[in-house]
Amino acid sequence: MSLQVKIDAALALLQRISHDYSPAVFANSLGAEDMVLTDLIAKSGTTIEVFSLDTGRLPAETYALIQEAAEIYPSVPIRIYFPKTDSVEQYVNEHGINGFYQSVELRKSCCHIRKIEPLRRALAGKKAWITGLRRQQSTTRTDLPEHEFDKDNGLEKFNPLVEWTEKEVWEYIRANAVPYNALHDQHYPSIGCAPCTRAIAMGEDIRAGRWWWEDPANKECGLHVKKI
Repeated sequence: MSLQVKIDAALALLQRISHDYSPAVFANSLGAEDMVLTDLIAKSGTTIEVFSLDTGRLPAETYALIQEAAEIYPSVPIRIYFPKTDSVEQYVNEHGINGFYQSVELRKSCCHIRKIEPLRRALAGKKAWITGLRRQQSTTRTDLPEHEFDKDNGLEKFNPLVEWTEKEVWEYIRANAVPYNALHDQHYPSIGCAPCTRAIAMGEDIRAGRWWWEDPANKECGLHVKKI
């Protein structure tokens, strides 16, 4: 399947989501895939809203991209959601500013406060949400469908780029002059919070730089993990 066929399919899916599942929102984490979707949504002319979660610990380069995206895509404003101040204060006072390094449980607790709870607020009242997830991204995403019902959040979930390869993502970015996070040029294929993200070495998995001190099979923040 050619890249143009995949582009056309993604645009058609975005149009269908906007028509059949309004109000729908796109969860933009400012990664390369998410910037491709931002560009596609801007070109699609749909009513899909866009939001991003500011955890309070993002790299400076991510904040620069948020500003750049606002200037390049005025028709697709990114609404920012922050974690609740009292929850962050309680966590830091109990476990320290970097307590998430101490155990998987504390890391997941931090992710819940800074990501999961704000996500639930962002999805409240929506019929569908869209992500930039791809099957090729990690061992936890190899069976990812294009469309599924997200029972944990109570709405439909779409992954328009699920079959795209990393090469195709970057081909699209370069061909369409899509802005992207400067950290990608410093060997950061996957970018999250600054203290939980590092550059990767040649041959490492593209998500090896996320929570690198943990077991690769469990390295998800919880945003896309199904409860059993």
